[in-house]
Amino acid sequence: MVTKVALLTAGGFAPCLSSAIGGLIQRYSEVAPQVEIIAYRYGYQGLLTGDSLTVTDTVRQQAAVLHQFGGSPIGNSRVKLTNAADLVKRGLVPEGVDPLQAAADRLTADGVDVLHTIGGDDTNTTAADLAAFLAKNDYALTVVGLPKTIDNDIVPIRQSLGAWTAAEQGARFAQNIIGEHNSGSRMLIVHEVMGRHCGWLTAATAKAYRDWLDTRAWLPEIGLSREAWEVHGVYVPEAKFDLEAEAARLATVMDTVGSVNLFISEGAGLDAIVAELEKSGEEVDRDPFGHVRIDKINPGAWFGRQFAERLSAEKVMVQKSGYFSRSAAANRADLDLIHSMTDLAVDCALRGESGVIGHDEENGDELRAIEFSRIAGGKPFDITQGWYTDLLAGIGQQATPAAAAH
Repeated sequence: MVTKVALLTAGGFAPCLSSAIGGLIQRYSEVAPQVEIIAYRYGYQGLLTGDSLTVTDTVRQQAAVLHQFGGSPIGNSRVKLTNAADLVKRGLVPEGVDPLQAAADRLTADGVDVLHTIGGDDTNTTAADLAAFLAKNDYALTVVGLPKTIDNDIVPIRQSLGAWTAAEQGARFAQNIIGEHNSGSRMLIVHEVMGRHCGWLTAATAKAYRDWLDTRAWLPEIGLSREAWEVHGVYVPEAKFDLEAEAARLATVMDTVGSVNLFISEGAGLDAIVAELEKSGEEVDRDPFGHVRIDKINPGAWFGRQFAERLSAEKVMVQKSGYFSRSAAANRADLDLIHSMTDLAVDCALRGESGVIGHDEENGDELRAIEFSRIAGGKPFDITQGWYTDLLAGIGQQATPAAAAH
């Protein structure tokens, strides 16, 4: 019987965390009001240090307020429970202590029967490590995850929470940024979108922005032209591109329109950038999961440099929509998705079924608790999808799949 539940959010923000917390609290209050709920602050960090908040009656009664906000009221952090050296360095566990054991001991001491993790592939694979450790050591705990990532790249989940909103917000960001195209002659605008390994968000953001363009009226006679506001290039990690050929294509746009607007995924060209830095002897910073710290690499600036000279750009503007997008409140589509997933997460938890909630692409898109062993990150964006090929065709661009490129 479930008597106490713990929640935590982890990893980077996405426009779903606050609402997912609210949804879980509302569902428990509806179907199992006797269950005590706590929330570990700053994700697995709070679990290791015993830093938690109690969900009071007031919070239960006003949980709907959480749907109106982005971010996470209980806080996030990036913690990998199997990276003991990093956790010792950060003072989260003493030297010689197994972090998984420390987490298990804390959950036991707190009397937790169910742990809900809300995060991306790293959060949920960490939850899988914890669940496996608990099972091996006969700890009675159900772990139910919710899939959060604006990259929409969790295997085998069709749609992760927050991604739709992030694309919508990125398009809104672009509306103002691309308005700068006439702030100087021969302007190059680079819109860098989050997406380390997956180009879905960049593609979806570009599509949402172009959908907005379709709703506008234009006055080219006074310089207000669709061509100047258009997306002129989209670059994602899953596609290779010929720099010189693209530069030649875009030079024609620059000469004709007077400006060029590019949408790039932060992971596009990352391997080439890292190789260039390491070849020069520069150390590349990485996070506890081994990921390159992209904020230190600055892919947008790299793209800006590559194209600026080739296009004879007189001014280059690089703008990043990631933090603007990922901390937004969930939109209607995401709220509906969150609601369906939090309801099922609670139902699964109450019957002792562990896993990550999502539409299982390998099982007919059924919404279910997917086994932790099947959860992985890095799901590539399919650049052969009709909506994406239509997007590229509309801007006169072609894409070569990375695996097929030479």
